[in-house]
Amino acid sequence: MTRKGIPVYKFYKPGIVKLALNCWPPFWGAGIKILNISEDFRHVKMRLKLRWWNKNANRTQYGGSIFSMTDPTYALMLMGILGEKYFVWDKEADINFIKPGATDLFAEFVISEETVASIQQATINGDKVFPEFIVNVQDANGEVVSRVRRVLYVRKKPKYREEKSA
Repeated sequence: MTRKGIPVYKFYKPGIVKLALNCWPPFWGAGIKILNISEDFRHVKMRLKLRWWNKNANRTQYGGSIFSMTDPTYALMLMGILGEKYFVWDKEADINFIKPGATDLFAEFVISEETVASIQQATINGDKVFPEFIVNVQDANGEVVSRVRRVLYVRKKPKYREEKSA
């Protein structure tokens, strides 16, 4: 993937992704901030700040902001881990609201080495795979306020696929 002859993945570094997303209007406006992205993209910490403009009618965190906080994270992590050889998209998601979020909220996203190896093995010949991830969103006291399930679409790009042996 190039933009005006420059490989996009050359600039796909944790610090650049963090800065770009923290300045991205949908995140900034909702009070979402990436606190940390590990150098290998396998661990991300985020915060959703409780502000007057992102409270719902009950004066707690707006559910749409909670869901938005989890939206691109796993896909962006896998893009950083797998690199330019793979298509990675969000496919589906659902959220279970467990209790109201009356404080700033936090989420930690983790992708294990086993998950990455499994994805790479399953897609080696160009097959698509739909890995599922669960993230708990917690309040300032560490109590789970929502659980989000995200399913991704991952497939090796045609020019990087290995031939199936007959």
